[in-house]
Amino acid sequence: MSESGNSAAAYPSVEELFQAILEARQRVYEIARPTPLHRLNGSDRIFIKREDLSPIHAYKWRGAYNRMSLLSGKEKAEGVVCVSAGNHAQGVALAAKALKTSAEIFMPRSTPLMKQEAVTRLGGDSVNVRLEGDSYDDASQAAHKYSEKEKRTFIHPYDDLAVIAGQGTLADEVVMAGEGDFDIAYLQIGGGGMAAGVACWLKRYYPSIEIVGVEGKDQASMAAAVAQGGPVKLDYVDVFCDGTAVKQAGSLTSHYCRQFIDRFITVTNAEVCAAIELLWESQRLIPEPAGAMGLAGWLKEKESVQGKQALSIICGSNMDFGQLPYIVRHAGIGSAHRRYYRFRIPEKAGALLHLLETFLESVNIIEFQHGLSNLTEATPVIGIDAMPQQFSVLEKRLEQLGITFEEATATGDEDVEFRIIPYDASLIEYPCFIKIEFPERAGALHDFLLNNCQDASIVYFNYSYTGERVGRALIGFDFQSEELRTSFRDGVFNRETILRDVREITPNALARIV
Repeated sequence: MSESGNSAAAYPSVEELFQAILEARQRVYEIARPTPLHRLNGSDRIFIKREDLSPIHAYKWRGAYNRMSLLSGKEKAEGVVCVSAGNHAQGVALAAKALKTSAEIFMPRSTPLMKQEAVTRLGGDSVNVRLEGDSYDDASQAAHKYSEKEKRTFIHPYDDLAVIAGQGTLADEVVMAGEGDFDIAYLQIGGGGMAAGVACWLKRYYPSIEIVGVEGKDQASMAAAVAQGGPVKLDYVDVFCDGTAVKQAGSLTSHYCRQFIDRFITVTNAEVCAAIELLWESQRLIPEPAGAMGLAGWLKEKESVQGKQALSIICGSNMDFGQLPYIVRHAGIGSAHRRYYRFRIPEKAGALLHLLETFLESVNIIEFQHGLSNLTEATPVIGIDAMPQQFSVLEKRLEQLGITFEEATATGDEDVEFRIIPYDASLIEYPCFIKIEFPERAGALHDFLLNNCQDASIVYFNYSYTGERVGRALIGFDFQSEELRTSFRDGVFNRETILRDVREITPNALARIV
């Protein structure tokens, strides 16, 4: 079923959209205040519009309330229907409670519990959440059927003039902030409602502004719609940036974006993660992935737009807490500060330690993956954090030392991405697997290995940087005899070492893995 509510012959004009935004300004502030515009930092001319500070921590309340405030008395009495995986549902819930109407809110069954609870909290008795299907499309189909059957007004998440106009009010706040003319704006695009409304207003007040539409690498439905002259359905949509994960752009929104968007760019998930990291470091702000997409676009073009006053919208911060580990892991890749290398070294005692001594002692190791898989060659994967220009120097030094390596950046090699560490337990004779805590500083782990592990072969190594002042690793050793293993245990457990804590894994755990 099409999400569009507008036929090609009935598109409102640009002037009608502008007038609708003017009128929306009289309504949206009945339930919320303007959000601030902040400079990102002192050195760059990039401003961020803080929609994360709105009542629902996203901009969607604007369009939902503006559209629902136009309901007739009869429509309010009958109630409304919407479909959403998060922010639009919260906007409809807030509006339903304020306008004293009811809302049936359809969400996919996969919607995080946090977002379901937020809808109920905002709407109270005015809302009823219905979980339908495993995807947005499934929930959308169910919502439309219910709307038609029950004769209740469907509140579209983006392809509606009043919704677009409501979102456009945030651009009026940008103009009224008095920061002067903006040269370029990076607007993230999902269905296109925010981009259409914001771009319309910005183009009126900053005629020379360049509007850049920013889409996810596997989410570029609007660019496809503009190129094809109308909405097209993508075969696959990545959902990491779930707020912009739309398979098919709106009919009305693509009509406007074709006129307002000067060009489109795409960003990867890793580049979005890098933008989130920047927002945390500069503002102590953690947006949802879609909320940082516009800033990711600016970061991608930062050097080429140097000197231009730029605008980015932080459109939301309703992120499931469980996404944080992925973001932390990929932020360095997106900012070009992190690379993963697979080394090829002889599988013999001391080889791994030799690699650390000859090359890696001076770099910041943020991940270590190694498992004994054959008796001739080892292929440890080591993640390194450095300034982008340092990697060519590091690689040249590796070549000079005759160390064989290949890049295995986590977004490319699935075994690295999912931290699959294969090893052959049948090759291990006298194992000792220990969990250690060590000071998280350069050289600490190297010093421990150098001073305590000369008689051991490292057969398993699992370490990942967590941002704490303490590093944690699981290391498996093998020995040529029981006497050497006993001597190692005595030294590690009974002597003073650099480690904060060391514990051997339980016999039951060891039996399962060796």
